[in-house]
Amino acid sequence: MPDIATPEHPPQSAPSPRTQSRAARRARMIEATIDSLAEKGYSRTTLTDVAARARTSHGLVLFHFRSKENLLAETLDFLTEEYRINWQSAVAAAGKAPEEQIRALIKADFEEAICTPSRLSAWCAFWGESQSRPLYQAQSGANDDLYNANLVQLCGQMNDLYGFTQDPERSGRLLRFMIEGVWLDLITLAKPYSVAEAYETVLHGARALYPGKF
Repeated sequence: MPDIATPEHPPQSAPSPRTQSRAARRARMIEATIDSLAEKGYSRTTLTDVAARARTSHGLVLFHFRSKENLLAETLDFLTEEYRINWQSAVAAAGKAPEEQIRALIKADFEEAICTPSRLSAWCAFWGESQSRPLYQAQSGANDDLYNANLVQLCGQMNDLYGFTQDPERSGRLLRFMIEGVWLDLITLAKPYSVAEAYETVLHGARALYPGKF
């Protein structure tokens, strides 16, 4: 039964940004940066806009991150680590068969916490604008390499276990292209299909590559 507010026990309100812990304030600002990137893109995101979205002051954002460049770099670090933990946890929880791990990798990219319009758009902001590419390559390139190597290894295991003959590098690349392609559809189509349909679309491609396994 929910607590009833009384004069002695008033309802609890959410803490203001100034009374939150340092970690909570920074997390709030990073989420605001993700939203700003999604709406305005890399070059037009400003500390002032982030502060307004985080319901705090420009000075407090500057105190925590020192510059727009540092804020964007830490936001990218956050997204990269969030993504890495998500896919590695999904693979660790899957069965040992390569098709189960490939399915887990695909499904991880459509989890509710990862596959949101703001996060997909923020990723595209880092990918798409020339001034952000060196930052992306420096901070996320290693994770991309790890993800791709894992996918290629699993595609090689599909050949070894089941007699498929597809080139593992190309098969892994095709699977990645399909995931990234439906991600783009979800944020660019005037009437995008659902996340569930995006996931099923990628599985449709996986079934074409490996008949009878998905």
